[in-house]
Amino acid sequence: MDVKLLAVVTALMVMIYASPIQGKPISLVERCFCRSTVNNLPRSYIRELRLIHTPNCPFQVIAKLKTNKEVCLNPEIQWLKQYLKNAFNK
Repeated sequence: MDVKLLAVVTALMVMIYASPIQGKPISLVERCFCRSTVNNLPRSYIRELRLIHTPNCPFQVIAKLKTNKEVCLNPEIQWLKQYLKNAFNK
């Protein structure tokens, strides 16, 4: 009976004093910011654009609206394609 108690106390001590794992879990690191996109958002609603390109996710365009809400835009929207083309040519 004392051996079982000693084993439980030892296991608890190891769990308490073991150093925590650094970093985020893999499931959070590999998750893309944009899970769904908006296809029909007028340019006049947008305050700023943010472009994100990560190795594990496709090209992502995040629009901050004038209402301070953030939405993900479909990068294939025609006006957005033209805007990005002009921006990269400058």
